[in-house]
Amino acid sequence: MKEERYLEHLIAAKQFHFKHLDIAGIDNEPAVKIFSRSVLEQEICLFANNVASGDDYCLLLHEKIMHAMRQRKPLPVVRFADGEYAFYRCTLDCNGLYRQAESVHAIRDAMPQHLSALRYVAANGFLAPLVFPNNSHAAAEEIFSFLKKKPDSSGAGFLDFLRAGGIALTPANYVPFYTVYAYLTSPHFLGAMDGKNICILNSESNEESCRDWFAQSGSRPVLTFVDIPAEYVATRWEKSKLDILNKIPQATDLCLTGAGVGALLICADVAEKFSIPSIDAGHVLNMMNGRVDKSNGARLYTIRKK
Repeated sequence: MKEERYLEHLIAAKQFHFKHLDIAGIDNEPAVKIFSRSVLEQEICLFANNVASGDDYCLLLHEKIMHAMRQRKPLPVVRFADGEYAFYRCTLDCNGLYRQAESVHAIRDAMPQHLSALRYVAANGFLAPLVFPNNSHAAAEEIFSFLKKKPDSSGAGFLDFLRAGGIALTPANYVPFYTVYAYLTSPHFLGAMDGKNICILNSESNEESCRDWFAQSGSRPVLTFVDIPAEYVATRWEKSKLDILNKIPQATDLCLTGAGVGALLICADVAEKFSIPSIDAGHVLNMMNGRVDKSNGARLYTIRKK
C-alpha cells in the first residue's frame, strides 16, 4: 500500500487545510504584471486549522516577534520555496537567481547542518514553506512520463523531507511563506522597529537606501550592516560563521537576513547566539536596497494599496 504523504496526513488529522491568504491592504497586481495571473494560484496556501485569516497570521508573527525582543528569546523565522526544495532534493536546480551550491556532493556534505538547523527552527521559531495546491500534487506516475511538464509535488515533497528528518510541522511552528513578506512591509513591523537596533546581513547593502526605506514610513531604527558572501552560503556557512557572528553588535534587537538557501543556517545560529528574532527577509531586503530587479521584479504580498 502506498504510504500517505505527510501533507495528506496533516490535513486528514485536521491540523491544516488550504485557504485563501487574505491580508488587508495588499495589492498583488504588480506581481501579476510580471509573472502572469497564474501567480495568483499561490494565494491559496496551507493554513493551520486554529488560524482564521492572513491578517491573524500577521498579528501572530507580530506578537511573537515583539515578545521575543522584549524577553531576549530566540525566534528564527525562515522561508522555503523552489530553491530550498531543489537543494533538499540534492539537485543543482537550486542555482536559480543566486549560486546556492557548487555540486551535489557539497549539498550532501552540508545536509547534516541543514537538518540540525531545521530542527532548531521548528523547536524555537517558525518554518514558512510555500505550500499551495499546485505544488502539492502527488508524484507523477509512470503513466504521465511522456508529458513535458509533470505535476509539481515540490511543496508536498518538502514536507515529506521534514518528516523523514524527524521534524514535525505543527500549527505552533508554521506560518505561510507570504505572511513573512506581508508582515515585514506592514505598518505594524515598521512602526515597531522605530528606535530598535536592527542588524542586516546581506551580500549587498545600500545603507542610505535601507534607512530611507524605513524613514518613508516614519520609522528610524538604528541599522548596522554585516556583509556575507554572495554565493554558496548554504554549503560554506561553517567557514565564515564565526567571523560573521562576531561582527553582529551585542545590542542587536533583531536581524534581517538575505542569503538564499543559506538563510536557514544564519537565522538559526543568530537566533541561538543572541537570543533574538532572526528573520529570513529575502526579497524585502532587495526592496530596502532599491534592488527589486535582483528578484526579477515585485513579489506577491509586498506591495500595499495606495
